Amino acid sequence: MTLFMQTAAQAVENGPHFPWSATIVYIVGFIAAVTIGSIAWYNSKRPAGWEDKQRPSAVPKIDKDETPGFGGPKS
Repeated sequence: MTLFMQTAAQAVENGPHFPWSATIVYIVGFIAAVTIGSIAWYNSKRPAGWEDKQRPSAVPKIDKDETPGFGGPKS
């Protein structure tokens, strides 16, 4: 009983803490997902009505391979 009371007393004294590290991981992950998704969207085929729009200068151009994957085309 004494062990429990000491632990409860210490918990009340220390108080709850907010998990900042987990929050930072979520924020960085969200920013990375939005950035990667935006680059992928800008490099994909343009949706209807967006065919003539220019690519923003901040988005890199990614060239597509004719034979994606390993090796060359099979004859």
